[in-house]
Amino acid sequence: MAVAWIPVLCLGVGLLLPEPAGCQGAVPIAITCFTRGLDIRKEKADVLCPGDCPLEEFSVFGNIVYASVSSICGAAVHKGVISNSGGPVRIYSLPGRENYSSVVANGIQSQTLSRWSASFTVTKGKSGTQEATGQAVSTAQPPSGKRLKKTPNKKAGNKDCKADIAFLIDGSFNIGQRRFNLQKNFVGKVALMLGIGTEGPHVGLVQASEHPKIEFYLKNFTSAKDVLFAIKEVGFRGGNSNTGKALKHTAQKFFTAETGVRKGIPKVVVVFIDGWPSDDIEEAGIVAREFGVNVFIVSVAKPIPEELGMVQDVAFIDKAVCRNNGFFSYHMPNWFGTTKYVKPLVQKLCTHEQMMCSKTCYNSVNIAFLIDGSSSVGDSNFRIMLEFVSNIAKTFEISDIGAKIAAVQFTYDQRTEFSFTDYSTKENVLAVIRNIRYMSGGTATGDAISFTVRNVFGPMRDRPNKNFLVVVTDGQSYDDVRGPAAAAHDAGITIFSVGVAWAPLDDLRDMASKPKESHAFFTREFTGLEPIVSDVIRGICRDFLESQQ
Repeated sequence: MAVAWIPVLCLGVGLLLPEPAGCQGAVPIAITCFTRGLDIRKEKADVLCPGDCPLEEFSVFGNIVYASVSSICGAAVHKGVISNSGGPVRIYSLPGRENYSSVVANGIQSQTLSRWSASFTVTKGKSGTQEATGQAVSTAQPPSGKRLKKTPNKKAGNKDCKADIAFLIDGSFNIGQRRFNLQKNFVGKVALMLGIGTEGPHVGLVQASEHPKIEFYLKNFTSAKDVLFAIKEVGFRGGNSNTGKALKHTAQKFFTAETGVRKGIPKVVVVFIDGWPSDDIEEAGIVAREFGVNVFIVSVAKPIPEELGMVQDVAFIDKAVCRNNGFFSYHMPNWFGTTKYVKPLVQKLCTHEQMMCSKTCYNSVNIAFLIDGSSSVGDSNFRIMLEFVSNIAKTFEISDIGAKIAAVQFTYDQRTEFSFTDYSTKENVLAVIRNIRYMSGGTATGDAISFTVRNVFGPMRDRPNKNFLVVVTDGQSYDDVRGPAAAAHDAGITIFSVGVAWAPLDDLRDMASKPKESHAFFTREFTGLEPIVSDVIRGICRDFLESQQ
């Protein structure tokens, strides 16, 4: 029987792929949106993709030739073989390769991948003579009803452990092939216990050797299973253990928005060192801290006394870690029996409040706004005050583990518009500020300060963020402000007072923290609030940095 050949253009080279014998009239295998190439254990197969797959959830690596960890249907849509309405697809298994490229096509952004052990390509399939039947093939979306109930939580990951983590593994001749594999096994166990997911930790991997190589980025995988596959595929490179060079490269090139870093999430590098580095690691540690990266060192087989003469700097661990306080260094005697070390390391990586090098004035503050809603303000000027509040708030990295914003409006009475724990995204905070309704009434600023300290800052008393209160008022208070402000200062709350129009300078200075001249501001017109925005932001950052010293 004659063999039919199907032409396929692959990276500019024409490939002739043999048409599977007896495929005409064969019934395609029904698969799911998330069935991957590696799930089809055949050299050639006809499959049937369902319709209406969510394009944004496709995981696709490469272009024309795809890594076998890619979704088959995603690759087929990406290549233009089918539309998102689904249809028959023919898949051909191909050898593994290096450097899968990233291309945007047909609404799908494929991702780069440095290396994978198997590949596939797709062509348009034949629907067969009858409707495809049978159970869909997938390991990513199990067909069992009981397991499906767990899928959403599993996909989200461990929401209590939010971190963007780069594992910097030792790929030098110092560790050797055997211990390199044991190291990968340990990293895989750590990755599995972390609870990787879309709303949990994200991880990537860099190999240190003569020259650093980023094996995969944060955005490449959001499930533990795919991360384990990727770790398994990493090959041993050899060469000198230039850990400093690799750490510097990771701090500068790995953590970018394009590669998947998330705003307000701690950036972490876990550096594995078998023995000691061949180069200077102190400078790399400084660069990492400047980039807001928390460096952990996991040392294995520390140099024995006879080897110390070969070590460039015996204090390399203390000089490379985020803080030399014992928290960021971790030691294992060897690569054997390491399971007992997995959980303690994971607990450290998930303790975001200890990530000192990620803490900036933009992600580690609680800012409450105390807004004057008295009748002398008027509705139009009140809107200007809200715009002032929004312009300050939007500067900060608001999240459930980052900066937090609250607002209280006051006249003779007080009304909590929203507290620190009500909203954890910048979009929601700015939306609720815009919708605050003007109260109108008298002016009792002292009572309002006491109310805010008790009801807004009180629940945050034991939280790590530094507390700030920004008071915005246009007139004289009918009650004492000095006592309540002093109590707020004693509670560790830094006050910025902003006065407009008839606000007495004495009241502003009595409320403001020291030094008074840098914490009290005044403008005669409400339109003059805009230039004060940057002054308040700079003041918050200055006070935060001073508190960290």
